[in-house]
Amino acid sequence: MNTLLIYFALPIATIILAVVLEKILRCPILTAATFFAIYLIVAFAVFDATALVFVIIYTIIAYITAIIAEFFFTRCRKKMCTNCNCNQNNNNDIELSNEAAQNIANRVANILNGNNNCSCGCNSNNDIATVNVRNTNGCQTTWCCRRK
Repeated sequence: MNTLLIYFALPIATIILAVVLEKILRCPILTAATFFAIYLIVAFAVFDATALVFVIIYTIIAYITAIIAEFFFTRCRKKMCTNCNCNQNNNNDIELSNEAAQNIANRVANILNGNNNCSCGCNSNNDIATVNVRNTNGCQTTWCCRRK
């Protein structure tokens, strides 16, 4: 292998593509596993068995880069929603409090009564989408959807 390719081009490309793939997948282990699979196929198709050392090194670089990228993505997301009423519920919260259940019941009642205002509370957040649904009577309702 070319020395410049091994020590410069592939590590830089791994770092850049790991950030991009982490932005899409949002899972550092899956990002590193994807790079391992790709580099493993390339190592045996193009190079010899000595390239396995570089495959492991590039996979570690991809994993560390993905962890750092995920830290910054999470930090920026929390910073965007500090001044709004976003629901930052963890997936571990199975039971709803009475207040949360009442809020959900009020929103559903507002939608069913024709109050189609979407009061998501955090309009600057990119994780909120407004979905317009038309029922069988031809009435249109609006739902606020949050990505968890």
